[in-house]
Amino acid sequence: MSEVTTTDLYEITMAMSYLNEGKDAEATFSLFVRDLPPARGFLVAAGLEPALDYLARFEVTADDSHVFAEALHRPPADLAPLIGLRFEGEVRAVPEGRLVFAGEPLLEVTAPLPQAQLVETYLLSLLCHQTAVASKAARCVLAARGRPVVDFSLRRNHGPQAGFQAARLGSLVGFAGTSNVDAAVRLGLAASGTMAHSYIETFPSEEEAFRAFARTHPGPVTLLVDTYDTDRGVATAARVLGDLRRGPGCAIRLDSGDLGELARRSRARLDAAGLPEVRIIASGGLDEYAIDDLIRSAAPVDVFAVGTRVGVAADAPYLDAAYKLVAYDGRPVMKLSSAKVTAPAPKQVYRRPGQTDVIALRDENPPPGAGALLGVVMRNGRRTGPPDSLTAARSRFRTDLAAVPREARRIRAPLAPAPKVSERLSRLSEEVRGRLLADLVETDAGRIRGGTSPGGP
Repeated sequence: MSEVTTTDLYEITMAMSYLNEGKDAEATFSLFVRDLPPARGFLVAAGLEPALDYLARFEVTADDSHVFAEALHRPPADLAPLIGLRFEGEVRAVPEGRLVFAGEPLLEVTAPLPQAQLVETYLLSLLCHQTAVASKAARCVLAARGRPVVDFSLRRNHGPQAGFQAARLGSLVGFAGTSNVDAAVRLGLAASGTMAHSYIETFPSEEEAFRAFARTHPGPVTLLVDTYDTDRGVATAARVLGDLRRGPGCAIRLDSGDLGELARRSRARLDAAGLPEVRIIASGGLDEYAIDDLIRSAAPVDVFAVGTRVGVAADAPYLDAAYKLVAYDGRPVMKLSSAKVTAPAPKQVYRRPGQTDVIALRDENPPPGAGALLGVVMRNGRRTGPPDSLTAARSRFRTDLAAVPREARRIRAPLAPAPKVSERLSRLSEEVRGRLLADLVETDAGRIRGGTSPGGP
């Protein structure tokens, strides 16, 4: 099966009906987050690069149509009209690494309606998950206040693909390395790792385990010191490293207990042993809140290794995101459902340093000194330029993070800026809303004249 079949069933049923009814005019869909989670003052746009890769290779094959037919319990011939359908549209998007806020489109797709509809599920899956994880990782970087953060999340992520994404996203927001070997090699990241408690338990003593590990790895080593008794483990590690003259580049890792107090005692013991250059790595259930606590308590931790809570964005594991039709066949459209009203027409977001973002119509002129967030990244189903780099995304992230209000950067109770809506977009929304309501009233009146009630069959 291909990526094309990784979709919700209703995408297929709608696309079939569109083709059957000749509804293949140009449509624009907008992907955005309605409201930020309470614990987020900003989101980091992420997932665009793999999304563009997906769109560039999107094509419904005969095999895909057979999968669709099986799911629908229909003859394969019924699905034949979908064979050969490719994505040939335009994509405008916010580059990875930019900060975004509620209501701002992360991405807009303009393509013939069946094409734009069929890619919905996969795009939402890619962008929502990766934006959520990148935003969580970014808060860890903020909490660490310049100290290195490394990714240890692979074994706790929701599958190997999610683990690869977490390693990439950590690097995007400034992580110093990852334990994920595949991601490190493929993405050119620093590979980081130590040892497990099981390794130490296979030896008669911690000291024998530490010395054996050092024999196998003649360079700098990191020794896990809390398998039995942390204070004794630190003393043993100090003795082994001192005997082997392995101080520079080496470290000990604390993985449980009161990490702040243990770090202070460990630092004192290492310094007393003449090993001030041996670093202390903390791990074990860390996230931005735990890192913030350790920093505020002046714990002498040199490196923070984050895993479970960050790789799954534990406190905000999903985004209230949507992929909504905003225009079809040159006509602006919107949804009027209670609490889920959407704004019509293709859009642009304008940002000026120190000012509130403005969500505007795509063809509006920018406010003085403002720049546009969404750019054209795909035309006719092909990228408009080479793939973006992690280096460029990191640079955008650092620039945006430095400019965001302090309240949005808070680790606890952050306050997210609320974008403004341009006057033209507001007027258009009211016009479309008025037209839709008038159409509903006219339809109901016609049914009454025809002898049926509004709630009748």
